[in-house]
Amino acid sequence: MSRARIQRRAPPEYQDPSNSLVASRPDPEGPPGARSGSGTNGTPTSCKRRSQRSSTQPLRSPITSPRLIPASSNQRSMPNPASNANAKGMPLAIALGDPAGIGAEVVLKALAQWPAGQANPVIVGCRSWLESQYLLLRDCSDAPLADPADLEVLDLPLQQAIAPGAAGAASGAASFQWLSEAVAQVQSGRCRALVTAPIAKHAWHAAGHRYPGQTERLAELAGVAEASMLFTARSPRRDWRLNTLLATTHIPLAAVPAALSAERLQTKLDVLLAFCQRFKPRPRLVVAGLNPHAGEEGQLGREELEWLTPALEAWRGRHPQVELIGPLPPDTCWLEAGRAWGGAVDADAADGYLALYHDQGLIPVKLLAFDQAVNTSLGLPFLRTSPDHGTGFAIAGRGIARAASMQAAIEAALELA
Repeated sequence: MSRARIQRRAPPEYQDPSNSLVASRPDPEGPPGARSGSGTNGTPTSCKRRSQRSSTQPLRSPITSPRLIPASSNQRSMPNPASNANAKGMPLAIALGDPAGIGAEVVLKALAQWPAGQANPVIVGCRSWLESQYLLLRDCSDAPLADPADLEVLDLPLQQAIAPGAAGAASGAASFQWLSEAVAQVQSGRCRALVTAPIAKHAWHAAGHRYPGQTERLAELAGVAEASMLFTARSPRRDWRLNTLLATTHIPLAAVPAALSAERLQTKLDVLLAFCQRFKPRPRLVVAGLNPHAGEEGQLGREELEWLTPALEAWRGRHPQVELIGPLPPDTCWLEAGRAWGGAVDADAADGYLALYHDQGLIPVKLLAFDQAVNTSLGLPFLRTSPDHGTGFAIAGRGIARAASMQAAIEAALELA
């Protein structure tokens, strides 16, 4: 792919030398300040036009520097980051994810609520493609949408047309390169934290990049043996945060028992504890069992008796200040979390939950907090956050993706980095 270059200005029109990234150019009406668009990355022909705001005008000429887009009074504002003064002035790096998915849509929608006083983020992807998505998405709905002309883009151009939902080697190569370059921006000290839009593992594999997911690629780039996946979400109804860390991540269910060990369990508890102590000095942690009913005294599996419970006892002995509960039956482990998420003031929810495998933890997280949960990579020398959903290929180009989880991912990066 072409050499990366930072651009602070956009062409007044979408320009593709091959004229192949879009089938036709949508009518560029509507003032950029209206931000009246939503949708997903795709060609203009894939999105039916909806009613627009009454005032219309061509896109304005290029600007010489990015402009901050203040949140309107009815939009949720981002919290101030809990980092040192030097880091507060540094931007986030945002990788746009798989160009066949909904990455452009959720990023542009989320950035429409960018708060005044924060450094503009560095967007890593293809500028001309992002500009074409803006023109398309602006005509799909009245949802707020950031104008790429106001954004700083590290330009890594696409090499061929990628239609909405048509993931493959080309989209996988692009998202892999965009992620890798975004990491380089953080590692160089130019950006303070990383936010990533979703990628498709099968597209990476088609492009020759055989990683289980972004987390494993991040660990490789950071030079660490393994990163941890934690999902965090703030309850919209009370002052409580749902935190769930996965002991194992992207492996088959049949491989989970062999992947688990006392050492792994205790290491993941250390990671969970450190994260929860950001918000509470003496957090309460819960560990789910592996088997139904947490083994039911060995009748439904012996892992709890043979190593899981002894491992928890040993960890308790080293952390007497922490209340550790478990192993609990997985089918009831998150019940109090559900009550707390719903606003029950008497809910006896924990501050952190350790799930032993991917779906054990993500089923309750997504049932409770699909639009609010943030995938947070821990154990890296930098912070990375991401929405908790996938690429949305089935709705790409239709202008209907919700951006709340991407907004939450950006908020979390600003708060925690």
